[in-house]
Amino acid sequence: MTLLLTFLQNAISQGISILFGASGEIVTEKSGNLNLGIPGIMYMGGIAGLMAAFFYEKSTNQPNAFIGLIISLLVSLLASAFGGLIYSVLTITLRANQNVVGLALTTFGVGFGNFFGGSISKLAGGVGQISVKTTASAYRARIPGLSKIPVVGDLLFSYGFLTYLSIAIAVFLAFFLMKTRKGLNLRAIGEDPGAADAAGINVSRYKYTATISGAAIAGLGGLYFVMEYLGGTWNNNGFGDRGWLAIALVILALWKPVNAIWGSFLFGGLYILYIYLPGLTRATQELCKMIPYVVTIIVLILSSKRNKHENQPPASLGEAYFREER
Repeated sequence: MTLLLTFLQNAISQGISILFGASGEIVTEKSGNLNLGIPGIMYMGGIAGLMAAFFYEKSTNQPNAFIGLIISLLVSLLASAFGGLIYSVLTITLRANQNVVGLALTTFGVGFGNFFGGSISKLAGGVGQISVKTTASAYRARIPGLSKIPVVGDLLFSYGFLTYLSIAIAVFLAFFLMKTRKGLNLRAIGEDPGAADAAGINVSRYKYTATISGAAIAGLGGLYFVMEYLGGTWNNNGFGDRGWLAIALVILALWKPVNAIWGSFLFGGLYILYIYLPGLTRATQELCKMIPYVVTIIVLILSSKRNKHENQPPASLGEAYFREER
């Protein structure tokens, strides 16, 4: 029972950063943009928040955890939104190839994170010496009382506020996209931007807003990983392939934010499954890490065969790329 509970807790913890990334990408793709820069943007959000907390705590003898949380959260949102702005200007205004820009942004974001992560490591005294425990303690604070309930408390109430915020954002996005006029307008733009423009909808403004806000949401996944999961430290390339798993999750979730919630927990469990399977060789462990991608491919094949239009990505997704090729 204890082993199962530990596995479920770790699966949820692993899945939250993936959920943030997938939620942000769903918003972006609903506008007709395919942002493959999400992995890099998650790096940007993580390192920006960590740097903000580091310099805040370094500037005062008695840092306040709540102030550190606010500063790091705002800086993380701004940095990741800036990444979304770069992508928007290049693909929406300048009509650059979405795939090329996205991959370039991922390369830039990973390099950005590792460069500044290494820089503040030197300021902190060496590799692995970065620690913003005061700020991280605010991110890792549990729900008083409820977290002490046996079994249920450990499983449901033993996480920091970003965990619950990720679920709340996914639920809100589901409501926004399905029940609000602006959400319906955004979906209309993703399906047919020409028809939406003829109906008087400002296509560029919606695309900019969706892409930048989607990037800001995805950046919170990086902040979560650094602050809540790692406890306020930095490891170069520490995110692994979680950003790519977030993009894969969008497909698994059939572009529905609520589906991304349970999908992220599934991916989180599959991502660490090899740890709980005894006797695996190194090669078998690597094969186990491929399971989330295999599941995504299977779901993609099955959903394509069903050919339900409402479960497919927006009709205009990547449209600019194909126009360029023609």
